[in-house]
Parts: sequence; structure tokens; C-alpha cells
Amino acid sequence: MAMNKAHHPLPWPARLVRRLALAAALACAGAARADLYVVVHAGNPQRAMAQKEVVDLFMGRSRTFAQGDFALPFDLPRDSAVRERFYQALTGQSLAQVNSYWSRLMFTGQTMPPQALPGESAVADLVRRNPSAIGYLSTEPTDKGLRVVLVLKEPH
Repeated sequence: MAMNKAHHPLPWPARLVRRLALAAALACAGAARADLYVVVHAGNPQRAMAQKEVVDLFMGRSRTFAQGDFALPFDLPRDSAVRERFYQALTGQSLAQVNSYWSRLMFTGQTMPPQALPGESAVADLVRRNPSAIGYLSTEPTDKGLRVVLVLKEPH
């Protein structure tokens, strides 16, 4: 028995919706490797930061912003995928290497790592309330209380 029409289990509008959903899913998968945004309080005099300055703050090598004001870096939880992406993009090191670095520094009593907060909303909220705070987010903030001082491009 020959069919003269191609048989499709779904009518064309449903196939169109399915194709659009697939295209959207693929676009989101591509966006999963996105930029990371280093943020400070909007009132912080720091307008932009070099990557080395941010490395120095998050790796405990410096405790001040370039103009001399005290800096208080905040991190995400140890098991956060965004944290792993951040340190890879910032330092070029894996999270295991960064954790090992901090273990050595803490063992010698030299310094403590940035305080980890429960999630990105907690980081944004704390930075918005504290002019000395610095943190990072996986999405560009729209909050007027935050200023982006560095955008980290993720290596592909």
C-alpha cells in the first residue's frame, strides 16, 4: 500500500511549535557559556577594574580597591557551577586548584577566603547594601544599586 502524502504524526502548527522550542533550547544551551559580571555598590567610586585587580581581591592578595578603600569580596557556595566558571574565567585555574590554594593559605594563617553566600540573589543584595562589597553574577544586573566593574568572557 503506497502513501501519496508524507505522513506526519502532528499537524503543521504543532510541528512548528516543536521546531521553535528546539531552536530556543539550542539557543539557551549556547547561552549557558555566558559572560560573568563583577559588581560593586553603585556608590562605590570604583568605575572599572582590571582583571588583575579582581584576581588580587578574590585570591586574598589585596584588601583594598585601587583608590585605597577597603574591599570585601563575597563568593558563591563551594559547589556552585557559577563559582567554578568564575574562577576558571578569572584565574585560568580549576576550582580544585583554587581550593587547594586557599587551603594552603588558611593552614599558614595568612588570610581567609571570601565569605560564601547562599546564592547570587544574596550576593546582589549584600553588594547593594554595602559600599565596600564586591561580588559576581552570572547575569548582567539591571538593579540600579549595582555597578558592573568587569565583565569576564568565558573561555570556549
